[in-house]
Amino acid sequence: MPDQSSYPLWDWATRLFHWLLVAAIPAAWWTAEEGHMEWHGWIGYSVLLLLLFRLCWGWLGSRASRFASFVRGPATVAAYLRGNAAAGEGHNPLGGWSVLLMLVLLLSQVVSGLFNGDDILFDGPLRHLVSSEWQDAFGVVHEVCFNLLLGMIALHLASVLFYQFARGDRLIQAMIRGRAVGRAGSAPPVPWWRAPVVVVLLGGLLWAAFALVPAPVSYW
Repeated sequence: MPDQSSYPLWDWATRLFHWLLVAAIPAAWWTAEEGHMEWHGWIGYSVLLLLLFRLCWGWLGSRASRFASFVRGPATVAAYLRGNAAAGEGHNPLGGWSVLLMLVLLLSQVVSGLFNGDDILFDGPLRHLVSSEWQDAFGVVHEVCFNLLLGMIALHLASVLFYQFARGDRLIQAMIRGRAVGRAGSAPPVPWWRAPVVVVLLGGLLWAAFALVPAPVSYW
């Protein structure tokens, strides 16, 4: 009989990151579509902070949240696709690389937005540091990355639904409650205060970094 016991899997910080990102992406799209560019910018800053946190949490978080637990080499991914490798306690070997790709696309989206601008609706806060040619290039990257993100999000949703309903893996419940059935992800949790400290430190560093950026030169 399969093990029906539930085990700790995702820590609270990883789950909060996930659901905040789920809310932020459509909010960023909607504010851009409706021309609420000031809000769009603030959401971009928030997503940047979330992404930097997740990168740090990939080394400082609980075991299932660490990159070392789910980023595997090509041989392991190939073995998993052939059915010769275990799925792992959190992300499977293929899903681990999709997580990294999603993070890279999101970082590219946010960074390109910092240097993007159209002289009408929105000027990225770092736009004045690069030439107009680079501004245009960042604008293209911003648009391309968004389209790629839509594809990745669709693939992510399809795979979650497949594993949830076809394979019986309760992925959605695990990302809400932090516990998974039949997976022995029982590593000791990290201290609850570690995530807030990381966020405060990263927020302070981001604020200092943007405060040190030279102001654009005014010719008026």
